[in-house]
Amino acid sequence: MRFPACAVVAALALTSLSPSVAVAATETLRVDLGSSTGAFRGGATGMLYGLGDSGVPSQDLVAGMRLRSISQKAPDGDQHPNGDALKLADEFFATGGSEMHIYAQDAYSKWPYEDLGIDDYAAKLRPQLEKVAQRPDRDKFVWTIFNEPDGIWYSDWANKKQKFFADWTRIYRLVKSVLPNARIAGIGETRYRADHLREFLTYAKANNVLPEMTSWHELGPDSLQYYRKNYAEYREMEKQLGISPREIVINEYTNKRDTSVPGQMVQWITMLEDTKVDGHMAFWSMAGNLSDHAVRAGRANGGWWLTKWYGDLSGNTVKVTPPQPNVRDTLQGMATLNRGGAKATVLLGGTANEVDVALAGIDRKVFGDQVDVRVSKVSWSGYEGDAGQPPVVAASRIRVANGKATVKVPGGDQLAAYQVIVTPAGSGAPPVANAPWQASYEAENGTVENAQVYVQDDGSGSWDMAMRYTTSGRKDVGSMNKPDSRVTVNVTVPRTGTYNLGVFYGTNAFVGQQALYVDDAHVRNLTLPATLSWTYRGRYDTPVQLTAGTHRISLRTSGPAGYLGGSSDITLDRVDLTEVKGPERTVYPLSDARGSSTVLRAGQSLTTYVSAAEDGYYRLDTTLTSTGKSALGLTLSGRKVTGATLTTTCAGAWNGSTTVHLKAGITEVKLSNDGSTPLVTGTLTLTRDAAADRNAVRVEAEAGQLAGGATIATGPWASGGSYVGYLGNNGTLTVPRAGVGAGQYNLTVAYAQADKNTGHPYNTDIINRMLVATEAGGKATATRYRHNYTWDGFWLETSPLDLATPAGAVTFGNPAAWGPNVDWVQFAPLVVANKVTRRS
Repeated sequence: MRFPACAVVAALALTSLSPSVAVAATETLRVDLGSSTGAFRGGATGMLYGLGDSGVPSQDLVAGMRLRSISQKAPDGDQHPNGDALKLADEFFATGGSEMHIYAQDAYSKWPYEDLGIDDYAAKLRPQLEKVAQRPDRDKFVWTIFNEPDGIWYSDWANKKQKFFADWTRIYRLVKSVLPNARIAGIGETRYRADHLREFLTYAKANNVLPEMTSWHELGPDSLQYYRKNYAEYREMEKQLGISPREIVINEYTNKRDTSVPGQMVQWITMLEDTKVDGHMAFWSMAGNLSDHAVRAGRANGGWWLTKWYGDLSGNTVKVTPPQPNVRDTLQGMATLNRGGAKATVLLGGTANEVDVALAGIDRKVFGDQVDVRVSKVSWSGYEGDAGQPPVVAASRIRVANGKATVKVPGGDQLAAYQVIVTPAGSGAPPVANAPWQASYEAENGTVENAQVYVQDDGSGSWDMAMRYTTSGRKDVGSMNKPDSRVTVNVTVPRTGTYNLGVFYGTNAFVGQQALYVDDAHVRNLTLPATLSWTYRGRYDTPVQLTAGTHRISLRTSGPAGYLGGSSDITLDRVDLTEVKGPERTVYPLSDARGSSTVLRAGQSLTTYVSAAEDGYYRLDTTLTSTGKSALGLTLSGRKVTGATLTTTCAGAWNGSTTVHLKAGITEVKLSNDGSTPLVTGTLTLTRDAAADRNAVRVEAEAGQLAGGATIATGPWASGGSYVGYLGNNGTLTVPRAGVGAGQYNLTVAYAQADKNTGHPYNTDIINRMLVATEAGGKATATRYRHNYTWDGFWLETSPLDLATPAGAVTFGNPAAWGPNVDWVQFAPLVVANKVTRRS
C-alpha cells in the first residue's frame, strides 16, 4: 500500500483519453539570428552530486552532456556515502569538465550540518585543502565554503551576521593560506536575499575577503518568475558597491517536478544561459544519476537528451522572445548561431500548443535563399525510462524572404522539448521526418476498476506540488491491491502490425507484476523492474500485435493462473503506443557529430553518441569517401576497438559495416582517420542484429564454483529460480571459459543489490557495490554496480573486459567489501564482423 497524495474515487469508469491532446491556438517564438546576445556559455546543466562513483554514471552519459562544472562532496566527507570530489575529479575532467566545486561542509555527517563550532569546521577543512593542493590541476577546484548559511548555522541573521562575517573571514583566509589561487564561491544562501548579499559584499570588500564567484540557490517554484529580476538586481548591486562583476553560479536549482522532464527543464536552462551563468541542478533523489537524468548507470531518459542538445550548441546565442517571458510552464526557448558552421539551432518547450518559430535576421551570405529545417522531439520517458535518439517529427526545405522564415513545430505534449536545426539547403532531396506513429493514453482516463485515482499535482504551483515527482496528466492510478484491480484503455491504431507498448509505472522499491490483456485475451505477464518510489516513474516496453482499428488494452493484477499477489500493487501513470517497423534502426547524420567535421584529415576524429535499446549486437554502417587508400578507426566508450578498422584499398565511395556488441543505453562512438588520406564521412546507421547474439556465451551463476562463503539462493525473479549471493569479503564465484578465448569482450552481469545508508531526511543514500572479475593468468577488472532497489530483482550491466589467456577461468568477488548478488554472467566478443564494400 502507498500513502495517497489526494484520493479522488475508489473505482471509476471513464472514457479513454484521445491519443492527441486538444491543442489551442498556435503560439509564436521569435528568434532574431541577427541579434547576438554573446558567446554561448554552456554552463546551465551542471549538478550537485550528479556523480556517485567511478562508472556511476557512465563516462558516456557525462561526456554526452558536456558538463562545464559540477558540485560534489568534500574529500573523505561523511554527508553521503559517495560523490567524493577527489575520487571523481579525474574522470570528470577527462570528459571535458572545467570546474569541480567542493561542498566543504559536507565533511559533516548530519543534515542540517551539526554545529560544533568554527574551530571544528576549520580542522575538518584543512585536510581537504592539503589534498587538493597536491594535485597539479588544483586550480580547477572551486570551494563552496558555506552551504545555505541562512538556513543552518546563521539562520538568525539579525543576531548572527557578525559571527558569520567573522567565520567567513577565518575560513576564507584558511583556504587562501593553503591554496593562494583558490576560487571561492559564496554566499550560497537558500534563496536570493538582496539585503544579506548587500551587507555581506560590503563587509567582504572592506576586509578583502570577496568570493571570486557569487552563488545562491533558486529552488522555489517561483524561481522561473523572479530569477531574471534577481540577476539584474545583483548586477546593479555590484556596480553600486564598486565591485567588479563576479562569475555567478546558481549552485542549486530546480524542483523535483522538473528534473528529467524536457519541457520543464528547457525553461530553467534557457534563463541561466540567457544570463550567462552556471547552474547546478539540485540533489533530490540519489547521487550518481545526473540529478534524475540517468537511467541506471548508462542509459538516458528524455531529459538527458535535452541536456545533450544543449551541450551540442556552439557559436553565439541570439535574441529569443517568448510569448510570456518569466512565466512558469509556458513556451520558452533559446537559440544559437554558428556562422562558421552555417548552422542555427533553437531549443524550445513548455507548451502543449503548436508553435511557429519565427526566424528573422537570416544572413543570405551564411544560409543562401533556402534553408533545410529539421525539428526533433524529445518526450518525457519517466525518471527510470529509456529514451532513444529523438525522432525528427517535421522536416522541410523553406525559402527565405527578406531574411525571414517560419518553422512549424507540432504541439500536443507540454512535457516535451524540441530542437530546430536550420542549415543551408543541400543539393539533394529535402530532409524528411522519420518519427513513427505514436499515441499516449492516461491511465486515470481509462476504465479504472477496484483501484484508485490519485491527484499528484493540483496545479496550484505550491511548494508541496513542486516537490513531488512529475506525473503525466497530474494524476495516476494506485491501490491496485485487489485480485480484480485493473485499468483498461481504448486505443486506435492506423495499421495492422507490431506496436511497442510503453507502460509508465512506479513501485515502492520492489519488482512489480501486471497481467497484460488485449481485447480480453491474455498476452503475457509483465515483470516490471523496481523503481525508487511509487511516483519515481519507470517505463517498461513490450511488443504487442494489433490489427488496424480500436482495441482494449488492459493491465490487471490477476492473470490466467490467478492473483499475482503483492507484486501487482503498483502505480500506473500512462501507456504509450509506438508503431514498430522492422528491427531497431537509427540513422545518425555525422554532420551533427562533435569534432573536426565530416572531412577527416589524418589523425582527426569526430564523436557521436548512439543509443541501444538492449544489450546485444548491433551493426554499425558507415558511408565514407576517400581519395586513396584509407583507414577509419572505431573507438567505443574510450576503448579502441581491435579488428574494427574500415580499410579502403583505393579512392572511391565506400560502405563500411562492423558488427559490435553494445551495452544498453548510450555509447560514445569516435570515428578517426587512422590513415594518411583524407576521408569524408556521411552517416552512421545503427541496426540491431539479434542473430549475432549467438556469439555470446552465458553462464548461470549457480553453475559456477563457489568459495569463501558465497552461497546459492532462490528467488522468483532469477533465471532458473536461483542466484549467487554473499559475493565479496572472501566470497567468490569462478566460471569456466568454454568457447571464450583471448580478446576484447563485453561482460554482462545480471545483478541485484539494494545497499544504502539510512537517516537522511530526503536523499536516498544509495551505495554502489563493486565486483572484480579476475582472469587466471590475466588481470583484475573492477566494475561498480549501481544500487537497483532490491536484492533479488536483477538488472543487466555491461562493461568492458579484456581477456589475455586462451582459457584462464574468471573469478568474481571483491576482496575489500561485499559485491552484488549475481544471477548470470555473459561473455560477448566485442567484434564479430567487419567489412568494406564499394558503393555503386
